[in-house]
Amino acid sequence: MYRLRNRLIAAFVVSTILPLAASIWIASSLLDRSLGYATTGEVDRLSRTLEGTVRQFYQRERESLKLDATAGRVAPTHFAVADQSTWPEPVRAFWDSGEAERFGVSGPGGDHLDFLRKGTRGVEVFSRDLGGIHMRELSAEFGRTRALVGSIASRDLRRGFTLTLLLLIALVWLVSLVPLMFIAHRVSRPIQQLTAGLTDFAGGDWDRRIETSRSDEVGHAVAAFNHMAEQLRTNRDRIVYLAQMSSWQSLARKTAHELKNSLTPIRLTVEEMLARQPTADRAFMEQAAQIVVSEIESLEGRVRAFSEFASDPPVRPESLDVNTLVTERIALLKPAHAATTYHLRLDADRPRVYAGADPVKGILTNLLENAADAAGPGGTVLTVTRAAGDHIVIEVHDSGPGLSDQAAETLFEPTITFKKHGMGLGLSIARKNALVSGGDISVVDGQLGGAAFRVTLPAVGPKVRRHASPKPHGGDGGPEGSRDGS
Repeated sequence: MYRLRNRLIAAFVVSTILPLAASIWIASSLLDRSLGYATTGEVDRLSRTLEGTVRQFYQRERESLKLDATAGRVAPTHFAVADQSTWPEPVRAFWDSGEAERFGVSGPGGDHLDFLRKGTRGVEVFSRDLGGIHMRELSAEFGRTRALVGSIASRDLRRGFTLTLLLLIALVWLVSLVPLMFIAHRVSRPIQQLTAGLTDFAGGDWDRRIETSRSDEVGHAVAAFNHMAEQLRTNRDRIVYLAQMSSWQSLARKTAHELKNSLTPIRLTVEEMLARQPTADRAFMEQAAQIVVSEIESLEGRVRAFSEFASDPPVRPESLDVNTLVTERIALLKPAHAATTYHLRLDADRPRVYAGADPVKGILTNLLENAADAAGPGGTVLTVTRAAGDHIVIEVHDSGPGLSDQAAETLFEPTITFKKHGMGLGLSIARKNALVSGGDISVVDGQLGGAAFRVTLPAVGPKVRRHASPKPHGGDGGPEGSRDGS
């Protein structure tokens, strides 16, 4: 169920693992090199070298000062035993130590070297300026440097930097994985719905549709599926209806043939019986024969209707002006329904259909005749024409009582009629002609309170329109633009 989403996530993982591994390896290598080039060791070696140099300098100055003191080239500072209470602390510490001589530093920062020597009268202190070299400050700096080097050496910088790098990369990778999972779910969900819809549709659920509010490629695919499903269901209904019509036509053809074979001998026999009847009983026989002949003529009318229903006359499509055909049919039907009011709401752009003239005229005649019969004297019939994409729509509304649920279910089946003198074939033939012409007829909600039918026929395409005659079919009359009249 979630294979696509899991595959997207797996593709992200696979596509990022190698770059992450390469990034970690490169970062670790650079870290090793950078740590290898670190100055900690250099600082340690430099500090030790300087310390050794300072020690040599200090040792040399001590020896030089001692030689100068022994040779009398340096005048000492005497600290008498009698003044011991005023001696500086370093002098007193030297006197108490029991040592014969000692070296030390004095002055600001230790910039003087002192040579202390015991004598018979007290302590002699020989001093020499070190020329701005502060021995105490240098010793303190050397101590701090060695402490810093020791602190750095005690830390595992490579391990710390590597762990930090791994944590940061893992955090970034996980943060990137979260929106990817959301995107993968958003992409895979409509595809799963589309797959489920296709499965249900293939399983026979012709009303299966998918709801979506997306406008991207996936949304277009869902819209295409819904459109395809609607087209397939419509085509299936048309094919089923045409197949039923073919079966009914075959039955009608056989029925008409059998009835015709029986009616002709009956008519001839009745006429022969009337001719041989004596004069005394002729009046009664003429009346009886008239009744029989009238019924035979009614049956012959039904036979002709069945024959017309069973026949498929050739259709020659052409460009037809819908408004002109509607007004022409209404003009022909008005005398038979003088008390019926006809309203027109015609498209001002004068839409044209590409269909056979006779089938379209038959469709309009049947619908308008049925609407007038249903509306009755004083009733109203409304006819509407408009363009709808690549089809032209013709609607016929009446103010009659409308259709019951039972009538609506069997309305287009042949031999089923709810009219007193109807054959039940008109709407069947009309829908068959509409389907053969590339359109259809359906029942819609009426605008006048009664029944309403919608006819859809293919509109004239650009290629047909270029070759069509500029003169409208059925004459140059007809309404100009949209009008509403009786």
